[in-house]
Amino acid sequence: MSEEPCNRPVKVQAIIGETSSSPSTAIATVLGPFHIPLILLHIQKIHFKSKEGEEVYFNENGDPAAKYEIINWQLKENGIVDFVSIGFYDASLPAVKQLSLQNTTLIWAQSSKQVPVSVCSEKCSPGTRKVLQKGKPVCCYDCVRCAEGDISNVTDSSTCVRCPPESWSNDRRDACVTKKAEFLSYTEIMGMIFTTTALFGTCLTAVIAFIFFRHRTTPLVRANNSELSFLLLFSLTLCFLCSLTFIGRPSEWSCMLRHTAFGITFVLCVSCILGKTMVVLMAFKATLPGSNVMKLFGPTQQKLSVLGFTCIQVIICILWLTISPPFPSKNFKEFKDKIILECALGSAIGFWAVIGYIGLLAVLCFVFAFLARKLPDNFNEAKFITFSMLIFCAVWITFIPAYVSSPGKFSVAVEIFAILASSFGLLICVFIPKCYIMLLKPEKNTKKNIMGKRTHDLF
Repeated sequence: MSEEPCNRPVKVQAIIGETSSSPSTAIATVLGPFHIPLILLHIQKIHFKSKEGEEVYFNENGDPAAKYEIINWQLKENGIVDFVSIGFYDASLPAVKQLSLQNTTLIWAQSSKQVPVSVCSEKCSPGTRKVLQKGKPVCCYDCVRCAEGDISNVTDSSTCVRCPPESWSNDRRDACVTKKAEFLSYTEIMGMIFTTTALFGTCLTAVIAFIFFRHRTTPLVRANNSELSFLLLFSLTLCFLCSLTFIGRPSEWSCMLRHTAFGITFVLCVSCILGKTMVVLMAFKATLPGSNVMKLFGPTQQKLSVLGFTCIQVIICILWLTISPPFPSKNFKEFKDKIILECALGSAIGFWAVIGYIGLLAVLCFVFAFLARKLPDNFNEAKFITFSMLIFCAVWITFIPAYVSSPGKFSVAVEIFAILASSFGLLICVFIPKCYIMLLKPEKNTKKNIMGKRTHDLF
């Protein structure tokens, strides 16, 4: 009974010495797996110092602290290998002190004191990614530059990261930079040219209106329906001014204003010209015996026709703004490194309905003016209206493909150009010949000349 407790530890010691496993594993071999937790608990409590002063203890797995001496094989000139201790590793020490190396005595291959690098590839710098070379070890790879819009900001990165939609990669491909927002502004050259041209057109229209007001009692102004002439000048002024709403940073209000103002002012303008053309046709028919057409299309009816045509466009614009109005948007697809600030149409049907209605009135006006171009000379204004509407239709027919194919802010520039070109065409063709007579040929601004057979000489 007294020998059994003494003999059992001796047997365990022998087994521990013979096996390469941890003490807990060795003891478990003798005592069985059911005693492992109990034995491990006692082993973890062991902690003492040896005769040499070293601490002996076991970790939570029952293993002693790892201690290694680091040996450097150094080949001497005579061919003998010298084993030099250059440091140690002691797991019992704090983490920052576990590894200790004497770099001054460390000798690498070919008696070099420099740390060798991979024989295949250098490290990949930020802005590149690693691509393994086919059929070679994993340490052999190529450094491929990240694609546009992708970055890598760490060394030896295996992948590139995509920049957010509002950012783009810099030239080094190691950082994302915010994209530049682009829109047609008043400060750039193109915006300044359009602004100056629009203001010039507005001033020119005001000057012509003043000339017409000064000569409002003359036969030339009275014979060409002075009320519609002044209303046409007012609408042309609005046409020039509405082009300015297309310049500047798009906002919710500017997007809705620019298209609706453009649609309504141009319909008002074309309606006035249509009314003047219909007056020419009606006046010719009124000269026929037994005709009382002018009573059916007098000044009141002319104003109501202009108002009616314009109200239809107003209704179209109200429906457009109610159902799906234009709104500011950011276009990331047009340019990779820029954000295009533009006005989305909202409802494309609404936009093309506005454009289509203007085109319909312009075609009607052109047809009526074309039919009246060969009437007696005292109705010669139809010839100038025909030419003005020919310019108007040509500008807007070419506008559609140019607008659809123009990228970014250039689509806005195309629309402004079409507005200004058609406005100048109407202003010059309809009013400049009359101003020429009133200012430079006043002797021809008489009722006799206006009603005479050689009226074409006046123009």
